[in-house]
Formats: sequence, structure tokens, C-alpha cells
Amino acid sequence: MDDTALQRYFTQPTGVYHRQYEALRAVIVDGRSQQEAAEAFGFQYRSLRQLLYEFRHCFDVKGRSTQSPFFKPSRGIARPQAGRSAQSRFRQSRTDRR
Repeated sequence: MDDTALQRYFTQPTGVYHRQYEALRAVIVDGRSQQEAAEAFGFQYRSLRQLLYEFRHCFDVKGRSTQSPFFKPSRGIARPQAGRSAQSRFRQSRTDRR
């Protein structure tokens, strides 16, 4: 079986979280330069530096996580209409139909 497409999934990630993960891993685990990792995964150099800064601040001095998982989206993202009642959403959708 040809695994070329599967290899591309790991070497050329397209999802935002996957690209962030691979760029961080390239710098922290593989020891690649920040500039090289930024270019390889489609980030601006400054953006990758900020991502590294934020990632490193999720851990204490002993390497234990001090916050929720870094790559897990917050619940608010999954529910853009959180906090609005069903009645309010219904009224909005009725006015959109006019």
C-alpha cells in the first residue's frame, strides 16, 4: 500500500492546531531553528515566537501543566450562540427570512 498521502498528512499539515503542534514539536523536540520551523509550517517568524512564548507559559518550572490543554479549543468556540435563549434565536431567524 502506498502511504504517500498519509505521509503528507504528517509532513504538510493543513489544520491550524496540527500546524501549531508540528511547529512547536519541530523547535522543542527536534531542535530546529524557530526561523526554519516557521517557514516549514507557514507561520511568520514573530507569530511562531509568540506561540512558543504562550506554550512555555502553560507549564511551571518542573514541566507540569498549569493550564488546560494548549491545543484544546475552549467551549465558547463550539457554541457561538451560547447565552442566547431559544426564543431569541427563533426571533432572529424569523427576521432574517423577511
